[in-house]
Amino acid sequence: MKKITTWVLALVISLLTISLVSMCMRKPKIPPQPAPRREKPAIIARVAIVIDDMGYSRNNLEIIKSIKYPITFSILPSLTYSQSVVEELNSRGFEIILHLPMEPHEKTNLENNTVLTSMTPDQIRQIVDNDLNNIPYLKGISNHMGSRATEDTRTMGIIFSELKKRRLYFLDSFVTGKSVAAFLAGKMHIKFTRRDIFLDNSADPRYIKQQLNLLIKKARQKGQAIGIGHDRKHTLEVLNEMMPELARQGYKFVFVSELAQ
Repeated sequence: MKKITTWVLALVISLLTISLVSMCMRKPKIPPQPAPRREKPAIIARVAIVIDDMGYSRNNLEIIKSIKYPITFSILPSLTYSQSVVEELNSRGFEIILHLPMEPHEKTNLENNTVLTSMTPDQIRQIVDNDLNNIPYLKGISNHMGSRATEDTRTMGIIFSELKKRRLYFLDSFVTGKSVAAFLAGKMHIKFTRRDIFLDNSADPRYIKQQLNLLIKKARQKGQAIGIGHDRKHTLEVLNEMMPELARQGYKFVFVSELAQ
């Protein structure tokens, strides 16, 4: 009996020893660590990009679809593709403004129903109202051409009265240093802003990149800046290429409505 008891005791001790050794050798479980948070870069400046002259075609919509940053598109009224382009752009969350044809100093071919300084107030109002009613989803207006019209206080006052009724902002394409738009917008309490840089006076992609870098420099100096380009393949390709990297650097792309005051 003593032998059996001793044998059982020895077995129990052996089993306990094996269990303790196994527990000591077992690696402790380390709780899973959360993935490190990627800090967003500090915002260096706000940048608004405007693409003018939309409505002539749908040729560049495929490139536009690949752009994932805010852009304000300026639509010419009553063109063949104005309505379909607006619907496509709005469905993708872009901002829409009216690109109102206005009288320039230069002798050039004008769009139908261009606002002329020689028109009566009723004629100007009718054109503006028709165009505003023709383009849905509008947040504001910019001038197409218009070097003569934006210098004329009477003409701009009539246009601004219509904007005020609808609470729309005015983006001055700033094609003349004699523009009265800023002064009049302040006087009439209309939200206003103006262009800083034209991006594509040349269609050369190297030039467009140079202008975009100039816009970024201007934004860094002022805290914000607005660049205007046009519905052209090279312009949109350069934007699609450069905007992601600029955003990573800390430049925040915004709609023009966020800069108009």
